[in-house]
Amino acid sequence: MLEGNPFTGEVTIVLNGERQILKLTLGSLAELEAAIAEDSLVSLIERFEAGRFTTKDVIRLLLAGLRGGGWQGTGRKLLDADIEGGMPQAIRVAALLLTRSFAMPVT
Repeated sequence: MLEGNPFTGEVTIVLNGERQILKLTLGSLAELEAAIAEDSLVSLIERFEAGRFTTKDVIRLLLAGLRGGGWQGTGRKLLDADIEGGMPQAIRVAALLLTRSFAMPVT
């Protein structure tokens, strides 16, 4: 399930049976940049485009998106969560979150 409002950059994921909205806000982007300290958002995007991302990249991106969507959980809670669709779905959601956040939707 990759719903959400593409015009506002939203994507959804199901954690522990509950649908959550992910969105990269300015605050969550700043948090993401701090988490990837020596890296940049551009290099993160390039890794996803080239298929060279790490599990850590996926988790950090999901956490930033969840926080931007209003989720109050911690990184530990995300690591312990049951993600509907498993890691393949987590990767799809992370990639779509980047796409929707940095590309204009086609109308």
